[in-house]
Amino acid sequence: MVASVLNPSYNGRAMNTPTYDGKAGLDELKTLPEEPGVYFFLDETGDILYIGKATSLRDRVRSYYSQDLMETRGPKLVRMIGLARNIAWKTSDSVLEALILESRLIKEHQPPYNTFEKDDKSYNHVVVTDEEFPRILLVRGRDLAEGKFTAPIRSLFGPFPNGGQLKEAVKLVRRIFPFRDSCEPFQRTTDNSQPTTEGHPSGKPCFNRQIGLCPGVCVGEMSAKEYGKTVSNIERFFQGKKTDIVRSLTREMKSAADKLEFERADEIKRTIFALGHIHDVSLLAGDSGEQDGDGNGVRIEAYDVAHLGGGSSVGVMTVFSGNAPDKDSYRKFLLRGKHVGNDLSALEEILRRRLKHSEWPMPDVVAVDGSLLQHGVAERVFGEAGDAFVGIRIVGVVKNAKHQPERLIGDRESIADYRREILLANAEAHRFAITYHRKRRGKDFLPNR
Repeated sequence: MVASVLNPSYNGRAMNTPTYDGKAGLDELKTLPEEPGVYFFLDETGDILYIGKATSLRDRVRSYYSQDLMETRGPKLVRMIGLARNIAWKTSDSVLEALILESRLIKEHQPPYNTFEKDDKSYNHVVVTDEEFPRILLVRGRDLAEGKFTAPIRSLFGPFPNGGQLKEAVKLVRRIFPFRDSCEPFQRTTDNSQPTTEGHPSGKPCFNRQIGLCPGVCVGEMSAKEYGKTVSNIERFFQGKKTDIVRSLTREMKSAADKLEFERADEIKRTIFALGHIHDVSLLAGDSGEQDGDGNGVRIEAYDVAHLGGGSSVGVMTVFSGNAPDKDSYRKFLLRGKHVGNDLSALEEILRRRLKHSEWPMPDVVAVDGSLLQHGVAERVFGEAGDAFVGIRIVGVVKNAKHQPERLIGDRESIADYRREILLANAEAHRFAITYHRKRRGKDFLPNR
């Protein structure tokens, strides 16, 4: 954990300055370690201009002195480099911990060159809900500020500028500390006489329980007290207190062994090992440079409907992830309702069926084909789906008489950041829907082209 001492002010404001593992002049970049961590650009008075994270501190900092800095980073970071006189750093055990440390320090110090592009409302936060069995969720700052996220909040971490990396980070944390996000906790009867099935209280395990990412609160395998320990460890991890977690778990492991609870002791031992050997390869790809938006890990889902004269309606979902189509994630829907050419009711059926698949990755952006009416259907369906789906942004692709994109409506930030990907995903959805419908109906039933 980074300690702080009172330092002279930046522009007259008192600032807490973290202690550093090392500090060097600009001509001593080779002294930076090739380890993950957080780096600080300092001005001539020692105040912090900029904070960033790195897989390799040496390689990252040296990249700021390349000849193409203006093209790759822009004029404001070039101006920052001109003001910098020293570089300091703080190493971490993993890229994951560097990501968390960077967010916490940026929030604490508000360096002028970390806050010029977007306000905190554009960024994602990790929210721990205040419930008997708390959920751990990713929520956009705007949804928190505007009151769209309605669940009581126990703790809040962020903002995290890179949404794609944050999603990967939370996945890594979940492998160490399985948690609840959307499943309903199992409710025992007052006399605790609920019947059991296959050794577990009756109740259907969620998909994440089946793959080991939920601790089984949905089927009563873990008490609120035990689950509370897990949640506390997650909170401490996002506070940068991994050493405290390991110390506490070690005591708990020894206590379990003394009580001859060897299975429990072995389980804790595995958790301690996982904390010391965090495999964060998934974070490395997104660590090639600072990104002011949500990063290349954004998942865009596009939906379309196809039918012939109102009959044999089908629907599809296409997915763009990392700026490219993810064809393995495409899905087909043979519609069950009698929509008789009603594209709105058909779209609603598709979206509601999609929401039942909690095992599918959560989308960041949803694109629907049509006007304000289709956009409104999507907003209503996702709005009714609960807090776990609050952060999903909806965009509508409005077509002209020739069925060509005319304009985009809906979430302005997504339109600005991902216009190309949204249009490509929408075009893919239209192609995929027509192809699927052709297979269902046969070529003879399709209009001549």
